[in-house]
Amino acid sequence: MQEQFTAQMSMPGGRWRLYVVLMNTTVPWPEYRFGPTVPTLTERAEALNVLGFVPVPGAEWEWTEDSETHDDPASPVVLIAAIRLHAVRERVRR
Repeated sequence: MQEQFTAQMSMPGGRWRLYVVLMNTTVPWPEYRFGPTVPTLTERAEALNVLGFVPVPGAEWEWTEDSETHDDPASPVVLIAAIRLHAVRERVRR
């Protein structure tokens, strides 16, 4: 079975940022930046491919709502998307 990873996407600073979470490593997490418009499924798939990853079969993007300031109901909302992945080529030496 291939090792699985998680990609997350959020919009800090007005631009969407997609990054792959790499645990137990000191290398920078692979990331891809988009513009201010929510990237389409095709754009996200292409970005993941550029980074060397593909979604695991059957995986779908899941969206979570958070807030900029914890426990403040008046705080602006932060949307975070996540999907499970596997590498299409060797990525990281631990």
